[in-house]
Amino acid sequence: MSSYVFTVTSPNDFETTVPAVIEALKAEGFGVLTTIDVAATLKSKLGIERSPYIILGACNPHFAHQALEAEPDIGALLPCNVVVRVEPDHSVSVVFMDPVAVLGMVSHPEVDKLGHEVREKLMRVAEAVCG
Repeated sequence: MSSYVFTVTSPNDFETTVPAVIEALKAEGFGVLTTIDVAATLKSKLGIERSPYIILGACNPHFAHQALEAEPDIGALLPCNVVVRVEPDHSVSVVFMDPVAVLGMVSHPEVDKLGHEVREKLMRVAEAVCG
């Protein structure tokens, strides 16, 4: 595990995992503000083929509002990105930004507390995807 993400392996294929992740995020109060299809972008802009790789920009409005109230510049660290990608062995990884690590850069007690609360929610999303 890296210092700024945590990762789970989905038991499903890519096409099943992406909507499962989105539904699990919704169940924890997150919306997906952006969906970036990295593989399609690299193909269209650079002619590079790569395995499926999607970045979901997930946001929980309640926590985002609290964070912005505590630290107006925190928007530069939002939303919480979640990556769904196909690995070389054809397994599907779901990679979550660790809000404790990222928001911890702010060094603000209220933001630190929010980071832990958001991490708990994202860990439940990870469990739902694996279950």
